[in-house]
Amino acid sequence: MQQKTVKLPTRRMLLRSAIAMGIACASPELSLGADSAAAGRRIPKTMRAAAFDRYGGPEVITLHTLPVPTLGPGEVLIAVHDAAVGSWDGDLRAHAVKYFSGKFPVVLGVDGAGTIAAVAPDVHGFKVGDRVYAYQWNVPKGGFYAQFVAINTKAVGHVPSGVSLRDAAAIGVEGLTALQGIDDALHIGRGQTILIHGASGGVGLPAVQFAKLRGARVLATASGEDGMALVKRLGADAAVDGRHGDIPAAARAFAPGGVDAVLGLAGGEPLEQCAATLHKGGQLAFPHGIEKEPHPREGVKIIAYDAVTGPAEFDRLNEAIIASKLTMPIVAEFPLAQAAKAHERLAAGHVLGRIVLKVR
Repeated sequence: MQQKTVKLPTRRMLLRSAIAMGIACASPELSLGADSAAAGRRIPKTMRAAAFDRYGGPEVITLHTLPVPTLGPGEVLIAVHDAAVGSWDGDLRAHAVKYFSGKFPVVLGVDGAGTIAAVAPDVHGFKVGDRVYAYQWNVPKGGFYAQFVAINTKAVGHVPSGVSLRDAAAIGVEGLTALQGIDDALHIGRGQTILIHGASGGVGLPAVQFAKLRGARVLATASGEDGMALVKRLGADAAVDGRHGDIPAAARAFAPGGVDAVLGLAGGEPLEQCAATLHKGGQLAFPHGIEKEPHPREGVKIIAYDAVTGPAEFDRLNEAIIASKLTMPIVAEFPLAQAAKAHERLAAGHVLGRIVLKVR
């Protein structure tokens, strides 16, 4: 998952360093700010968390009782309401043993939403009771698969009015990656044509909606008939199956002179086919970490980016969420005690949206 800003890492970066986010290493004593004194009396010393004590399949995740994390400078304590289950979580649970340098138990979860339960003395802009959503790839005091998480305010945003905590939990990491791809990497504007490859995935779904918000015409590659139907329902002007469809033919019909931009959210040969649909002077952007990055191509600008977070970035995301009336499909919801079942659903694949854990 910069001080003012926090990079969204690649999967490789995640496996190298973000395993530290799961260490349940806090002591039971809370450090509370002045606004938190009353709330502090109601904060328990222990909490429930879905964690694992060894690497393996979904079955290694079980319910634990762990200390509520302490607060450090610049941090808030969030009473987690909902936690998102990311595609990377399965990799960390199953394969990160050779990268792990901390201690068990490990608490996963890089993003979620809830209410502020306590604030550090130096924190401004947040108070007890605020509805917030947050994400951070390296949460050293434990991730969001827990009743409480302590996290730096640079990784926290206020939930927009009218958005539920459940929906907010599903937006953070995916929404910022999508918006910054559309706005900052590609600078998509009214009347432009964009091909979004992997549009039925967690980043692709908001990317379609943000591209339409900016006035673009969108051709989306999606997974299966249901994926194509979903992206069209969310605003795509045309869709093609990203694995089995004829992407070049669909692009020629959509933009005979070539598309202006490609946002690549999945790699490999299909992305190369997407790149070939660009006209000379077009541009292709992709988040670092996709497997098999696109090859250099004459006459095409290729932009690799890492989305960042901070107060201004969350404010801009909130504006886009409201203006686009953003929809982030939630394909499955499980109680915290059934986190293992959530990982079984994740492993089954074809997740057209996000999976969430109901913590409270």
